[in-house]
Amino acid sequence: MKFKPVNSRLDIENMELEVLKFWKDNQVFKKSMESREDGRTYVFYEGPPTANGLPGSHHVLSRAFKDIFPRYRVMRGDYVLRRGGWDTHGLPVEIEVEKQLGLTGKEQIESYGISQFNAQCRQSAFEYIQEWEKLTDRIGFWVDLETAYVTFENDYIESIWWILKQLSEKELIYKGFKVVPYCTRCGTALSDHELSLGYQDNTSDPSIFVKFPLKDLSNTSLLIWTTTPWTLPGNVGVAVNPEVDYVTVELEDATSLIVAKALCTTLFTDDTKYSVTGEMKGTELVGMEYEPPYSFIPFEGKAHYVISADFVTTSEGTGVVHMAAAFGADDMMVATKYDLPILMTVDEKGCFVKEVVPWSSMWVKDADPLIIDDLVEKNLMFKHEKYLHTYPFCWRCNTPLLYMARSTWYISTTTFKSRLVELNKTINWYPHHIRDGRFGNWLDNNVDWALGRDRYWGTPLPIWMDEDGDWLIVGSVQELSELTGSNCSELDLHRPYVDEIVFPNPKTGKQMSRVPEVIDVWFDSGAMPIAQWHYPFENSEIFDQQFPANYICEAVDQTRGWFYSLHAISTMLFNSVAFKNVACLGLILDENGQKMSKSKGNIVDPWDVIDKHGADAFRWYLYTASPAGQERRFSTDLVGEVVRNFTLTLWNTYAFFVTYANLDSWSPNSDFDVEDKGSDIDLWIISELNNLVKDVTDALENYDATGATRPIERFVDLLSNWYVRLSRRRFWKTEDDSDKKAAYATLYQCLLTISKLLAPSMPFIADELYRNLILDDDESKNSVHLSDWPDYDAHLIDQNLNEEMRLIQKLVSLGHNARQSAQLKVRQPLSEVVFWAGGKTKDNLIERYAGLISTELNVKKVRWLDSADEAIVYTLHPLPKQLGQKYGSLFPGIREAIKTLDPVDASSKLLGGENVRVIVGSDDIDILPDEIEVRVQSRKGFATAEEGGLVAGLVTDLTEDLIMEGLAREFVRKVQDLRKSNGFDISDRISITYKASGVLNDAIGRHSGYIMGEALALSLDLVEDVEGNEEKIGDHHLIVSLQKS
Repeated sequence: MKFKPVNSRLDIENMELEVLKFWKDNQVFKKSMESREDGRTYVFYEGPPTANGLPGSHHVLSRAFKDIFPRYRVMRGDYVLRRGGWDTHGLPVEIEVEKQLGLTGKEQIESYGISQFNAQCRQSAFEYIQEWEKLTDRIGFWVDLETAYVTFENDYIESIWWILKQLSEKELIYKGFKVVPYCTRCGTALSDHELSLGYQDNTSDPSIFVKFPLKDLSNTSLLIWTTTPWTLPGNVGVAVNPEVDYVTVELEDATSLIVAKALCTTLFTDDTKYSVTGEMKGTELVGMEYEPPYSFIPFEGKAHYVISADFVTTSEGTGVVHMAAAFGADDMMVATKYDLPILMTVDEKGCFVKEVVPWSSMWVKDADPLIIDDLVEKNLMFKHEKYLHTYPFCWRCNTPLLYMARSTWYISTTTFKSRLVELNKTINWYPHHIRDGRFGNWLDNNVDWALGRDRYWGTPLPIWMDEDGDWLIVGSVQELSELTGSNCSELDLHRPYVDEIVFPNPKTGKQMSRVPEVIDVWFDSGAMPIAQWHYPFENSEIFDQQFPANYICEAVDQTRGWFYSLHAISTMLFNSVAFKNVACLGLILDENGQKMSKSKGNIVDPWDVIDKHGADAFRWYLYTASPAGQERRFSTDLVGEVVRNFTLTLWNTYAFFVTYANLDSWSPNSDFDVEDKGSDIDLWIISELNNLVKDVTDALENYDATGATRPIERFVDLLSNWYVRLSRRRFWKTEDDSDKKAAYATLYQCLLTISKLLAPSMPFIADELYRNLILDDDESKNSVHLSDWPDYDAHLIDQNLNEEMRLIQKLVSLGHNARQSAQLKVRQPLSEVVFWAGGKTKDNLIERYAGLISTELNVKKVRWLDSADEAIVYTLHPLPKQLGQKYGSLFPGIREAIKTLDPVDASSKLLGGENVRVIVGSDDIDILPDEIEVRVQSRKGFATAEEGGLVAGLVTDLTEDLIMEGLAREFVRKVQDLRKSNGFDISDRISITYKASGVLNDAIGRHSGYIMGEALALSLDLVEDVEGNEEKIGDHHLIVSLQKS
């Protein structure tokens, strides 16, 4: 049985589409799961995307990394249920619908109608689902989308209600009045992890220094600093650090300012004349009263005096902190402690309330310049300027957030803070530093989870409250039915329908209505391990099997998003991790290292890449460009380099094998043992192959995609550009002996194993190779993705042999470099190559590999040098800058001592990265390799190359015989090019007629036997009037014609 013929010109797109069709026609994905149902369960969670936007290249990144490890685990015999999911709630969907409907705020949404608005959201959540499914399918990401969970479905929501009920019974849910990050455009608070998703660097804000005049000290003011002028109408106090030193500074106008002593030089430049007239500790300022800049809102109780606070620092500002209790978390804490009033000067739209008369109804940040002008006019401004800093914006609508006091519902995650940290220590993070770094630091600074959102399209918060503030959480539809006395099983568990449900308080009989909030959408996604199975209402057994996950993967920004919500919910609910292994992915940058954005116009459409270079190359680049957690540059051209440097190399090797195997009617024979009958080069590549299997397996076991792919690339290069090139004549020869069989068996074993090793990372080409190589009549069962992962044989790994071959490769590479330096073509035979390896010389190494080396370098003789200076001259030049600066007055003595060194021995050490020792007086001094320049010059008659203490030298003198042979080889090359351009098959026999000038004609005649053998020619005739291709070899003219015999 022969292999299917392979065209050496690979049509990537057509190949991948045919493989994709094979998978679908034969349900290979389904079979890959069914065949492993009795295996060990390996759990993967798909982080649910939102399908209301087109997928981009960064989604290919995450999906490629999500795919590689489950594919590997299946080949290891594990059962991997890869259920997809869709994240359908929240602001991302709402904002898109608002744009579609032309709505600009919550009032317009409510006028439009919550039911109609949510209906549009439900539809919009799946607007681009076909594009997502198409891309997922095309890149070979195997995930079950037919049974995908959907977060807006009632079953999913009911499980979330159950989770919240459990947390409530643990007394973890409460209503609080706290300062939270608030989006005025969306009209809702954000949680701390949402806040972390929207920080923007180099945000410009006002930086103002304002005077607060003291009541009991004339002409003396406290100097405060703020970047939020809009908060000044809400000022209720000033804070100082009791242990910090403060000074009274008198200015030229006889007014005085009180500031932290450590900040004087920063605040008062050389242009400002001042004198320090007093000094005191912060504690001495406590209790002093001042005149606030604004008093728009009346209040009861005491305010506008100095209080003590340890959080005040002298890192910037003035050391005197303006306190607006409604607009800062620290401010609120202090206000609570000292019973200061909370002045709410801003409404939920971010506009000043009517009492703030000058700027009533104006958005606060728009009012900043007017407030600054007003302070200047009142002579309360000391100075003002612009300030660049990192500031939080809404992660979805890009509006600057305001910190505002809001009443909302919280989960007391801080109750479990220590447990969150402890469980995190048991998780394997890749890269590892994320565990104690980005994620660990986040957990160390954990704050309670702000759960409620004042929005519409989301999981309704299942809290019902009566007029007295008594509340309860409903944990299921059945419980809701029991409370209402009616069947709620058909109720859509969204607003506004759940808003209409009322029932009497079971304790008092008073009517209870649902609170208006929906929950944080990140709670939706973090609940997916439970809610995807509608647990605990059904599927308890499968939930137990599928929790926790063995592996999850997303971009690194999800450390404070999905990764956190998964971890927090699982910890609080089950005292367990939600996932055991997690890969965090760095950003995709453009080819110049810039972050991709629509405004820059540097977004790369994934379909442009796929259509041009295919999905395999796309995936391969993402795995190999950099380790998972690092940023990676990306462009269509960079993916194209994968095709040129790797895919085509592999394909050409595969095509070579299939072509010659079919010519010789060779097929795999399990009785043939390469280990017994193979040559050294066969045993070497088999050793490297087993080493590769070990390395790739170890990398995949440790979630190292880069370590599982780059070694394959190196091996394919060795296989193609070393093993196959040096073994070609073994495939070409007519004798069907054991040597030829060993070459076929060896190359076959390598290609078949590579197809398996590539299956998780390049699933298309892996299957294309495997299905042809396996030679099985039943195509429906043939897929590399239904095969077992290869095992390595430690007994076949010969590290000594590997090291020997690496040395031979290095020496040959240096030989090629020497040829290039002398501008001698490889087809020109030379008389001799000589090598020097210093202490790396191995007995009989050159002799054992002489045939290989002479063939590769086209030389007649190979030998070791007795000494490197037989072919090259070394000179040592001490570097004055390095040695002079380091040793000072000892340098002249060192320079003279270096002159006494044996230049060959010293140069070999230095070029090999070793130190050399000199004696100066009574001192032994080690000289480093970068402190001496080693200059290398070839001796006459040699072309040399050197690297790392290794030397290759070619004898460049050309005899007449060598010149003649070189011309004959050039003639063969011309003939082979003509065979190819004429479309001859590699097995076609031909007749050659030619006419050549002078020496070239003599060379052809002298080497006619060699030429006919190489060209598969039955005749080689000199013809005076030949009609054919006119060629030129050096200065010699040639006309040659080929006919198929």
